[in-house]
Amino acid sequence: MAFGTGLHPTTRLCLATLDAIADRGALTGARVLDVGCGSGILSIAAIRLGAASAIGVDPDPIAVDATIANAGRNRLAARITARRGSVPTGDRPFDVVLANLIASLLVDLAPGIAAELRPGGMLVASGIFVDREPEVRIALEAAGLTVTDRGAEGDWVALEARRAA
Repeated sequence: MAFGTGLHPTTRLCLATLDAIADRGALTGARVLDVGCGSGILSIAAIRLGAASAIGVDPDPIAVDATIANAGRNRLAARITARRGSVPTGDRPFDVVLANLIASLLVDLAPGIAAELRPGGMLVASGIFVDREPEVRIALEAAGLTVTDRGAEGDWVALEARRAA
């Protein structure tokens, strides 16, 4: 019942970006934050691609339950946790933040998302209609992030961004 079956273009874009990050070795041993974790698919993928741990946050208790259940089904319950909430999390900074949200939420949460990243940390942001991309880029840059890569599928865009080291 939670978002995140892997069939939507925004999820596929996130998974492709995660795969590219993993190919560069940047996921190895990483601490990951999954903002709006939905079903936990991105957290599970991050662990499978080399991350050490993932924390999912979502305001929807159904999403939190789904993430916990799916982590268990994938034998990753010891490495993936989930709880109700959003940013700020109150945790120490993360190496990678995943945010497959709608553009308006990305814009609103950009400062909080940026604050969750350690210096040099990476953001994977998706859920962006192509016509909203400029607005999201401006918000991410205003929050101190630099967009370093872009993926697109149909009308959807994913952005990779980095916090300055």
